[in-house]
Amino acid sequence: MAQELSYLSIALPPVLLAGLVAILFRKQLNPGALRLAAVLTLFMTLVFDNLIILAGIVGYDEKLISGIKLGVAPIEDFSYTLVGLVMIPLTWELLGRKK
Repeated sequence: MAQELSYLSIALPPVLLAGLVAILFRKQLNPGALRLAAVLTLFMTLVFDNLIILAGIVGYDEKLISGIKLGVAPIEDFSYTLVGLVMIPLTWELLGRKK
């Protein structure tokens, strides 16, 4: 029987990769805009992820989460927001640049 992957083990590689990309391309990222976007999107993730979990739309296997929660949302649920905060503006900047 194969061992199940935890949500953290699935979420961590993309977050680490986005962190590395952010470091490598930090000159293309606007720190002020990134901070504002982080506050807004992480707050919205906190609110709406808690609502969809409480509504029963999404559920998590308690054995597979890290145990760290913000409200009822496991911390792993915020990984896609962190990756998006770096990759979306960076992709926009790099692909929008005139050659």
